[in-house]
Amino acid sequence: MTANTRTDANGVDLDDVGTNPTANPSFTDLIASRLSRRHLFGLGVGTAGTALLQACGGGSGGGTAFPILPPAPAPAPAPAPVPAPPPMKLGFNAVAKSLADVVTVPAGYTASVLYRLGDPIAAGVAAYKNDGSDDPATYDRRAGDHHDGMTFFGMNATNKWDAANASRGLLVMNHEAITPLFLHPNGQTALNPVYSSATGTSLVDGQRNVPDEVLREFYLHGVSVIEVNKSGNTWSYKQDSSFNRRVHTLTEMQFSGPAAKTDYLKTKYSTDGSKTRGTLNNCANGTTPWGTYLTCEENWAGYFRRIAGMTNDDKNRTAKELKSFSRYGVAGTGRELWATVAGGDDIHARWNTEVVGATATDDYRNGHNTYGWVVEIDPFNPTSTPKKRTALGRFGHEGACLGPVVAGKPLVWYMGDDSRNEYIYKFVSTKNWDAADIGGGMAAGDKYMDDGRLYVAKFNADGTGVWLELKLGVNGITSSNLTYAFADAADVVTNARLAADAAGATKMDRPEWAAVNPKTGDVYVTLTNTSASARPIGSTDAANPRFYDDKTTANKSQKGNPNGHIVRFADDNADPTSLSFKWDVYLFGARSTASADVNLSQLTADNDLSSPDGMWFSQAAPGLLWLETDDGAYTDVTNCMLLAALPGKVGDGGAKAITNVDAATNTTRTQNTFVGKAPGTEGLRRFLVGPADCEITGIAESGDGRALFVNIQHPGEGTGRADITDPTKFLSHWPQGGNARPRSATVVITKDDGGLIGL
Repeated sequence: MTANTRTDANGVDLDDVGTNPTANPSFTDLIASRLSRRHLFGLGVGTAGTALLQACGGGSGGGTAFPILPPAPAPAPAPAPVPAPPPMKLGFNAVAKSLADVVTVPAGYTASVLYRLGDPIAAGVAAYKNDGSDDPATYDRRAGDHHDGMTFFGMNATNKWDAANASRGLLVMNHEAITPLFLHPNGQTALNPVYSSATGTSLVDGQRNVPDEVLREFYLHGVSVIEVNKSGNTWSYKQDSSFNRRVHTLTEMQFSGPAAKTDYLKTKYSTDGSKTRGTLNNCANGTTPWGTYLTCEENWAGYFRRIAGMTNDDKNRTAKELKSFSRYGVAGTGRELWATVAGGDDIHARWNTEVVGATATDDYRNGHNTYGWVVEIDPFNPTSTPKKRTALGRFGHEGACLGPVVAGKPLVWYMGDDSRNEYIYKFVSTKNWDAADIGGGMAAGDKYMDDGRLYVAKFNADGTGVWLELKLGVNGITSSNLTYAFADAADVVTNARLAADAAGATKMDRPEWAAVNPKTGDVYVTLTNTSASARPIGSTDAANPRFYDDKTTANKSQKGNPNGHIVRFADDNADPTSLSFKWDVYLFGARSTASADVNLSQLTADNDLSSPDGMWFSQAAPGLLWLETDDGAYTDVTNCMLLAALPGKVGDGGAKAITNVDAATNTTRTQNTFVGKAPGTEGLRRFLVGPADCEITGIAESGDGRALFVNIQHPGEGTGRADITDPTKFLSHWPQGGNARPRSATVVITKDDGGLIGL
């Protein structure tokens, strides 16, 4: 997901445009399209022993475990079989699409605001005024902005992790970005022009000389840890809890894994490359089976300043460095202009990744390399230092979804790289899981997350796929690679995108959240959307099969795959360490009124959607899937939404040939793919619609599944700068109403009869 704060003249989000120039083959080029259902779908979900599945994305306690039973032994005399339980059913009427500035949930449910931008999380910090006048020095003890990925860690009376706890826990959430307009009295202060003594002219970017504003912004990114409690039927957070904590752009972090203490991470702040400050653009999240939180750095590249045309920085760089800059999109002034604050203070200068000193330890030329990682945080130890786990690779991490957890077997995390034409990855630990490490904190992370194998996915046209290892010396990742000469293991993980290019991974339509179905072991990945420029009609393939023009109600063209889809796969032999898998497309986003070649999942007015993003399987109700949208393509009809689903499994549909049309070029092209069973309204239903101009993102549940936590991000974000002085022109006033400035916030949803949410 992406906070829409960097757009071009056409409103296109620059962080989603993509920086992948490779010509990796499409599926149709790689393999003849053998659309044999028998070949594609001959797989099982049994395991050699009892498996446990952990929560990912959102999460109940960072991973409440549920068993998947092994295949039954040969028949033997036994008692009469126990009748199978009745199938799970969605237990609510669909919420209608809406453009209202409210949070709408089904009849019989209540949504209450729990935790808003600026809310105090320490004793003595005053309530948030929401007018830009609060003391900037207090923002390290307030809720951040743009609430995002989230996990509920149940906690018992002895303050230990208790995944099943239904009334007390630590709620840990990301704060992806900011909406500057609403943070300061009159939005960000206008820039002071900077003049070039050589030319006597003003430079285009100017200088931010308001350090107090920037300090607010530093603090409002990152992660919150807050204690939440249930009293009666009401949830609240405890302002003075000793567990409350903010992790932000000034928090010291350690590096671990293959890139730690290497030249790639050396800076003026850490001359040995062992540490850095801060985390930002924290999007989706993940969990560990020992009870820690994973926050993932997504669109970090846009914060760094590098203006080669002004400073001639290119001449100070190697060809490899320039290639890496290009591949990761490190360019420009920096999205909040933090590097331009005058005074030479390193907390600002570190955002300038240009060469300005004699060596790498005299400046921040490697500053960009210190971001783009998965970061582990121990919520139960407020004094612990977070660690950036470099073995999981550096890219635009959307999340890190923990796969099946089996004693004596490796641990696996699935990850998306959220940009157009990027890839799906997985990390497999070298060490096998030992349940004795539950509660092991950061030491357990050292054991399982610093050593392992990183893979990237290649989807074949016949419904199979393979995992390609990203390792020096294999899959084209060598020192003699003509595009990028890899030097060592640290180079591979630091430039994981380039390694994936070399290996021949499959370009996908913005891979975002991943989720694992506890009932089947299937892995789901949202592919939020793409544009015609990123994937023209001639570049569709089996797993990214659509090209169409999604016309708005005002007849505006939206070409490419603007509504997105969800791919799913099953690792062969139900083994997450397997190097091969079977796949299909579970769901296609579309307007219910679209043609059959667009609305391939046969969506209706009760469940049509666009741009699937956040996604998470309930652990209290295994098999129940929650889907969230981050949409700009269907917002002429509805605000973003949350849907509940009861998906089947890989192979429950069949092969399909669809017809793609580009009227502008008079091109028609047939594309073969594999489509999952149409969900119908019994299998997919709209549960919530958010307020105006928001994104629905981040989801978790209490240990008993009777409270659902959902984040409402950046309501009213599109409000124009000129309108800050006229509240009547704000696009949203949620959640306070009246003429208040809008605020990102967490809501808690309960069922009026106290039952499981959604059923």
